[in-house]
Formats: sequence, C-alpha cells, structure tokens
Amino acid sequence: MRALLRFIAAALALQPLAAHAQTAPDLAALDPQIDAVLTKWMAANHIPGMVFGVVKDGRLAYVKGEGVQDLVQKRPVTPDTLFRIASMTKAFTALAILRLRDEGRLGLDDPADRYVPELRGWTYPTADSPRITIRDLLTHSAGFVTDDPWGDRQTPLSQTAFTALLRTGVPFTRVPEMKHEYSNLGYAILGRVIANITKAPYRAYVEKTLLTPLGMTASGFDVLAHPKHRRALGYRWENDAWAEEPTMKDGAFNAMGGLEVSATDYARWLAFVLSAWPPRNDADTGPVRRATVRRVAQGLNFSAVFHRYATGGDKQCPGTISYGVGWRVIGDCDYGTVLAHGGGYPGYGSHVMVLPEYGVALFALTNKTYAGPSQPVWDVAALLREKGVIARRQEPVSPDLATFYATAQTVWSAGTVDALQGRAAMNFPMDRTPANWARVLAEIKARSGPCETSAPIQPDGKMTGTFTWPCANGTITGTLILAPTTPITLQSLKYAFEPKD
Repeated sequence: MRALLRFIAAALALQPLAAHAQTAPDLAALDPQIDAVLTKWMAANHIPGMVFGVVKDGRLAYVKGEGVQDLVQKRPVTPDTLFRIASMTKAFTALAILRLRDEGRLGLDDPADRYVPELRGWTYPTADSPRITIRDLLTHSAGFVTDDPWGDRQTPLSQTAFTALLRTGVPFTRVPEMKHEYSNLGYAILGRVIANITKAPYRAYVEKTLLTPLGMTASGFDVLAHPKHRRALGYRWENDAWAEEPTMKDGAFNAMGGLEVSATDYARWLAFVLSAWPPRNDADTGPVRRATVRRVAQGLNFSAVFHRYATGGDKQCPGTISYGVGWRVIGDCDYGTVLAHGGGYPGYGSHVMVLPEYGVALFALTNKTYAGPSQPVWDVAALLREKGVIARRQEPVSPDLATFYATAQTVWSAGTVDALQGRAAMNFPMDRTPANWARVLAEIKARSGPCETSAPIQPDGKMTGTFTWPCANGTITGTLILAPTTPITLQSLKYAFEPKD
C-alpha cells in the first residue's frame, strides 16, 4: 500500500545554482521523523497517496512517495506521479502576466477591459467604482465574491461558453479595490488576457515560456493526453469510503487551477523561484528576470493576522498574511518572508511553502478532494529548522557597516564620541551633544559593568545593523544606522541596557 522512495540530490539533480549553493544536508537522517509526520496526517485524513519534497540548493534534495496513485491497480506514488496542483497554478499565471509586463505588452494598472472587450459593458456596483485593472485580478481585489468550489468545477468550461459568461456580466460582492477576496474567476480572466495578447491559447504561452525552459517536460494542462499509468487519480472520501472523482478536461478556467505536475518537475519550478534570492550580479538566464520573480513577494496592503498551519507549540507565532502576485505572502517571526499557497480541487489537495531567506521550499501533493496538506508541510519545516538542517541565510556585512561598527566599539570603550569627528551626519550632534553622549555612556556603563564587545554585528541591509554584548550585570543591545550621504556618515547609534533578572 505504501511506497517509500528517497532520492537525494545526486539522484534528482536539477539546474544547479553554484553562485550561492551550500553542501546539501543529509536529509535522509531525518527520514523516520518526516515519515511519522506524513503517515500520521495521511491516516487521519484518509489520503490514498501523497508525494512530499524538499527543494534546496537548486535541486530536489529529498522526495518521498507515500500510498498509491490509484486504488484499483494500486500503483505506488513516485516522484514522477502526476498530480493536479489546483490553485498553485495561479503562481504560473501570475508570472506569465509579469513576463508580459516586462515585454511591454501590458501594464499592471491597465484596465482589464483593454484586453478583454467583453468586460466593457459590465455594470459596476456604484457610479464611482474604479474599472478593474490587471493588478486587481492578480491580487484578488476586483470585487468578485469568493468562488470555491464553484470555480473549480468551471475548469472544463469551453472558451465559447466563457465568452458568453463574460459578455453577460457577473454580479459584484463589493466595489473593486476595497478588500481582498479570493477569486478563481479573476484568474480565469487573466488567462483570457494572456490568450488575447499572445493570440494563442493561455496554456501554449505558459508551456512555451515557463514549463519548457525549466525542463518541466512531463507537466501540462491537457491531462487527458498524459499517460494514465503515471497519473494520480483523484478521490473523494464520502460515506466512509473512497469514490473516484471525474477527471475534468482542460478548459477556459485552466489559468486558475488546471496544471498537472510531477514532484520532479515541480521541484524545477521551485528551484527557479528560489534562485531569485538573494539579489546578485550573476547572469540573469532564467525564463523570467530574477527581479520580476521577487516582485511576487510584494503583498497587497489588505493584511490579516496569520497563525501557522502547524501543530502544537509551533502554532504560537502570530504573523501577517496578505496576497502578493499569485502567492500568499506571510511575515513570520522565525522564517521571515514566506511564500505559500494551497491547492484545493475535486480529487486533489496540495500545499507549497517557499522560504526565500532560507533558500528552501517544501511541498506536498495528494489525490484526495480538498485535502490541503498544509499542516505536515509546516510541521516538517519546523522539524528541519529545529534540527539545524535549514538555517536563515546570513546577510553579508558591508565594508561601511563594519567600519562604523568598529567605531561604535571604540566609542563605547572611550566613553566619548570623539572617534566620530567628521564622520557623523549633520543630525547626529543635534540629536545629542557630545557632552550628553559622554554623560549617557558613563551612566549606562556604570549600570552594565564590564562588557564583552567582540560579538559581530548582525546586518539588516548594507547600512543598518544590531549588536548584542553580554555584560557583568546584563546585556547591551545596540543599533547602528548609517545615513544616505556620500561619503557615508552615521545618523544614529544606540546602546540599550537590559539588566539581569
């Protein structure tokens, strides 16, 4: 019933990213613990089959198939089993739109009806409603009602029927640009935008500009043309039994959720997404510019409180969540920026978690209706972080920041700001005079006692950083901010003392 397959980096090597690659950890050592997370979740949620992967250093560093891809032949799930990824398709649609933006063929703030003429006769909720823009569709702020699961069942809708639907018009739930509300219809319209601009089917543009260049040769939208023996058939758990879901053919709503991929192929996509971080001077050879890929992480300002999709204590980390461009953008206390998305579909459920600051992505694909595996993905991420298998990428210390940190150490040792003469920004002596600096430094040093000041500064960019010094009576936490001047000067220096309990 269950197939367990592990393929470490050498076995499933993808496009290497030598510019910032690190030695791949031995993820196999954690296999029993990862397996426990996955099998427990599968049993509790009646999952026929699942594939789970970790992408690191530009390749599929770990992959595991569990269960079966069909309940009759009982073929085991492998890294090459094909799953529909539902709404995780939206990331491909969004990047295709951004590529067209890069090519000068559309603008994100262009009205959508410029490219889809059927929208021009629509009746908006109020006289002062703005016309829907491309950006509104990308960020789910067009004023449409959330449409799961109606939108999923529209996948096989013909282009002719979709044209008729658009020409008739749709009701709005609110005025556009007032709130984020998830809309499959909005992404289906983006698919029509792509088709009308490129004068070819939506899927042809995505396959030509994204899938093929990335080597995703097994993936695509025409699922009925894919080898049946490689497809994970979709099932619904109903009346304490599995029932096979009908396979929906490719149609007019494919841009919102119709893509089918293997773990091997999907890892290539995630390796490409991750390759956009950090910014650097390497040749930009991908199908879309790195700066454009990073654009997807700019969340719209309809933020909400986010609690991790995890179990136990790992849930206790409130963050923020908003919608970027085809991705949910999460601000997390440990992981920093997280790109995540689920995929719920008749017969399938999936989840992906991209950690740009860690250079790692995790994903799971299943063949059960709406069985979003967000919990095991986040639980395994927590396990890898706890065990030190993944770690946040360290920002390099710029020469200017290093120089001024050395000066901050000198200022502390001397008890004066004399070392800053000629190197402080004009605001610095106005915010605190040299005499008051000497007085404040003496007071803090009297309270802290001797301090060990050799710890490196932790940068938060090239011109800001923090430092922590252990002292006899507590801890000094410092902040250093340089000024946007040429030559660079110091605009702010702080030493904060926290006494021992």
